Order: sequence, then C-alpha cells, then structure tokens
Amino acid sequence: MSSTFEGRVVVVTGGTGALGSAVTEVLVDAGAIVHIPVFETRTPDHFAHAEHERVHLQHGVDLGDEAQVVDYYASVARSSGGLWASIHLAGGFAMASLLDTTLAELERLWRMNLASCFLCCREAVRAIRSTGEGGRLVNVAARPALIPTAGMIAYATSKAGVAAMTSALAEELAPEGIWVNAIAPSIIDTPANRAAMPNADHSRWPSTAALATEIRALASPDNQCVRGAVVPVFGRS
Repeated sequence: MSSTFEGRVVVVTGGTGALGSAVTEVLVDAGAIVHIPVFETRTPDHFAHAEHERVHLQHGVDLGDEAQVVDYYASVARSSGGLWASIHLAGGFAMASLLDTTLAELERLWRMNLASCFLCCREAVRAIRSTGEGGRLVNVAARPALIPTAGMIAYATSKAGVAAMTSALAEELAPEGIWVNAIAPSIIDTPANRAAMPNADHSRWPSTAALATEIRALASPDNQCVRGAVVPVFGRS
C-alpha cells in the first residue's frame, strides 16, 4: 500500500458513484481518511467501501443547500482536526438543443454542477485554512466545456463555469499552497453509460480506475507545482 496520503483527510463528493467508488478506493489504498456526503438516506448497494474503517459517510446531505454544505465541512473539520483535500465529483447531466432547453433546466444544471462545486470549494478552503498546511481541491469539468459540442448547452455552460472557477481559485489560493485543478472527462466507462449507449466502442472511453489515478495525482501532497489545470482526460474517445 502506498502511504502518500497517510492520515490525511479528504472529502469526496459523489463518492458512492461509479467514479467516486474508484476514487475512494485509490485514496484509501494510499492511506487517506475519506469523508463522503451522501444525498440519499441509505448507502447504495454497489458501494463496496461502506464498512471500511477509514471511510465515513454522512447521509442526507444536499450539496445544493448552502447551510448544509457549511455544516458538513465544519463537522468534518471538527471531527478530524482539519482537511487536506476536497474532490468534487457530484453533478448532473442532460442533453437538449437550444430551443428545447428551458430556463428551469439551465438553472437546474447550474445548481447541480456549478453552484454545488462553488459551495464545496468555499467551505473546503475554510477547513483547509484551519490547518495552515495548504491543501488540494480537484473539480470535474467536462469535454463539452473545452470542445464545442452540439445539443448540450445547459450542461456545457455549467461545466465551463466549473473550469473558469478552477482557474480563478487556483490563482487566488496559490499563495496559501492550496492547489486547485480539474479534470475534463469525455464519456466515462460506467455501467450506466454502457447501458445508455450499448453499441458504442466502450474500449475508447476512459475507465473510472484511470480517472481515479489522475485525480489522486492532482490531490496528492506529491503534487508540488500543478495548479490551475483543466486536464483533458478523454482516453481514445
């Protein structure tokens, strides 16, 4: 087992999902103590790390609710003595052309992808600052935020906001040694995506394990220089 994260506290939003499970696994393997806010009132059956002694789940946390996000990060900081990194995987997806996209749908994806990421970044920084040792934030943008893609106006706009926020925060927080980066995946090889696109060449999609490795590298204390990056993680797609 690598001990890169030995004893370090990391929050992973969306940590019980397909990508989140892979990220949790590599972090635990590296010695981290992983805290996961879960929107649902029970742990998904597919999540294999619920009983791990260094994985702590808190149910019923709505990352779109400012007060709940404030309380969640404060409770993590109190219980663990601080925070090293926060990795923000939670979000949503939808496709529609411009004329089929309602303002309500734009606002829904904005809240799910950008507002939740903003709140988690802000409160994570508050918890990281309490240690005085710097830390790491890792966000998730998306390929459509970097490469024009038709039929995804609400999704692409919300994820472009995540990319812009990542760059801005990286500059603001650099003097404190808090590195902020993001990955921008294409279609991720998950069971849900395979079911939705059964005829696609799934071998071209980046795997959750491969993406988890990249996220771990960005969140690692070994990362001493990369900040402000929005890393394209497209695999062969």
